[in-house]
Amino acid sequence: MASSYGTDADKTALRAGYLAARRQLPADLKAESDRAIGTSLCAFDIFNQTPLVLTYVSRGAEVDTSAIVEHVLAQGRAVGAPVVDPTTKELAFYRIEGAGQLVAGYKGILEPDTRVCARIDAAELFGSVCLVPGLVFDAQGHRIGYGGGCYDRFLWHYPGDKIALARIMQISSNPLPIDGFDVPVDFIATEHRVWACR
Repeated sequence: MASSYGTDADKTALRAGYLAARRQLPADLKAESDRAIGTSLCAFDIFNQTPLVLTYVSRGAEVDTSAIVEHVLAQGRAVGAPVVDPTTKELAFYRIEGAGQLVAGYKGILEPDTRVCARIDAAELFGSVCLVPGLVFDAQGHRIGYGGGCYDRFLWHYPGDKIALARIMQISSNPLPIDGFDVPVDFIATEHRVWACR
């Protein structure tokens, strides 16, 4: 869905509009879309060749990551998921071996149980990919997320490839409003293909 808000719209208006549109997506279409995005991603060489995949833990109407996690783990590759520091809003990624190692964390979002999961060192991030959530993306890879800035703080220093998972309805035909601290993604995986933004 092309953005109807224009390039001068603020992030709050865009965020509200895309949240509302996402909530209206029927469950069967969401499931079909998620499967197609997963297929596009799993056919993408950069994703397939990385030994470590960092991923958000999906919830609600977000593009589902559970099947992607299972696929990566079945191949013997490593998966990391984020833990949010509620004070600083910074992300730290921990290695997980399945959904059973997730517990409710910041704002009720499932996170790795830090009592049993090992933190991923900065040196391990080289050559990895990070699957990035968001509400809307443009052709240059700029994104509008949920407003906390957690991912931008992490991505500012992240050395790997950044891949967004997005339905076609989340791609804006207009450039998005950006701030100096916003970090664009390198690629966007949609139902039909993976788009390069760089």
